[in-house]
Amino acid sequence: MPVLSLFAMLVLTDVGSAAPAAAPADPRALELAWHRCLRDSYAHQPPGQSRAGDERNALDECKVQEDAFVASLMAAGPPNDGRSGTVWSRTWEAFVQPLTAWIGGLRR
Repeated sequence: MPVLSLFAMLVLTDVGSAAPAAAPADPRALELAWHRCLRDSYAHQPPGQSRAGDERNALDECKVQEDAFVASLMAAGPPNDGRSGTVWSRTWEAFVQPLTAWIGGLRR
């Protein structure tokens, strides 16, 4: 069922409206827009919150930019830089493993 929802999101979402300053075919520009949004949102969090709370709120505020960035990466497909699938999966694991550890830490 999640695959169907993701597919529906990709088909029904207009990536151009999510990031009007960046072309939908340019993942690097969408990534920069997402990071800029995260920095701005994080800087404007109310005082007195925990760091994790600030991070969650910033991620929530920038969900549209994140979705546009992920959709552009998925539309572009795997990189054509000569890396094998094994290297690509290790790169992905190196990104995901610290993220899942961080999320696991939040649950404790």
